Amino acid sequence: MNVLVNAGPWLSVPPPGYGGIENVVATLIPPLRERGVRIILASVGSSTLDVDELISVFEEGQFAHLQKPYNQVMGIAHAHQARVAAELSRRDDIDLVHDHLEVVGPGVLSALGGPPVLHTLHWDLRKHAAFYRSFPQSIAVNGVSHSQLARAPRAVRDVALGAVHLATPLADRDLRFERGEHLVVMGRVCGLKGQHVAARVCQKLGLPLVLAGPVSGLDSQAELDVVTQDPYHPLHGHADVRYYLDHLSAYLDGDLIRWAGSLGGDERDALYGTARAALFPIQWDEPGGTAVVEAMALGVPPVALSRGCMPEIIDHGRTGFLADTEEELAEWVLRVDELDPEECRREARARFSPAVMADRYLDMYEQVARRSR
Repeated sequence: MNVLVNAGPWLSVPPPGYGGIENVVATLIPPLRERGVRIILASVGSSTLDVDELISVFEEGQFAHLQKPYNQVMGIAHAHQARVAAELSRRDDIDLVHDHLEVVGPGVLSALGGPPVLHTLHWDLRKHAAFYRSFPQSIAVNGVSHSQLARAPRAVRDVALGAVHLATPLADRDLRFERGEHLVVMGRVCGLKGQHVAARVCQKLGLPLVLAGPVSGLDSQAELDVVTQDPYHPLHGHADVRYYLDHLSAYLDGDLIRWAGSLGGDERDALYGTARAALFPIQWDEPGGTAVVEAMALGVPPVALSRGCMPEIIDHGRTGFLADTEEELAEWVLRVDELDPEECRREARARFSPAVMADRYLDMYEQVARRSR
């Protein structure tokens, strides 16, 4: 089977640091190739993942442009997708397109015709409600959780093949770190992730907390200072920057509660793996939860508000704790030592390894191909 995987033009695969969708693609492709699937990756030229072919328009990721007004960036996704369309039009050996490009991907591919398409939903479908209410019925979709699909419009559910939970390569690596005392919140710093709730809980409990993740694409304190100290900077009024300034910064003392910036590679794994627990005080119905399965793979118990995909991923009392309120969250934080780190690791290996995700997608590829035939 020849599959064109459309990752989009925003970041390389794998990404240099934070990058949700690109990390998912980088996790999925190696086990697919081990199972004999030939991969044509549509990404940017700086992607370094081993694939059979790489097609691109942009040499570098265009993520930095996403914060600009729409009329300045609308051509980026369409230029990338035009390249994908040209590739599909000139050749007849591509059996299936696995699309990960938000809205533009299914919008163009449904009009193009050509090979069958599986479109993975990685995001909050409320962002483009009109599009998803009239989603093209010629394209199959999958969610990244059953919770996400349950909230999807009828037009999306009509073409959904099911959900595939996200995976992590950490499930196969068995990394071991000495457990520390700090708690951690890993992910983009924004109101939806609820870092301010974690900071408030840890301040009340007197527990050290480290926050790691970008603020509006800014990876370090120095980069963030440039934006926050210049009221005329284009990012100064961005929602994530305002969240950091208005709701989070008052808790940051550089000692008990601190922001470590955006970390990657070994540095990120070490911070995560030495944590006493990982907190997920989410303020929305999180669809995917990659950071949760990463924590479990490192033997770090997750403690989360019970929203979105969290009840699907966390087995309360065995592999983590689920809370309905901030007060309950604080109570469970004090009980994380009751959880067995090895049980978390076993769950990650059994349910969230790249091989498990690849086998699930292969099954969906066959379903899409049969439907097309």
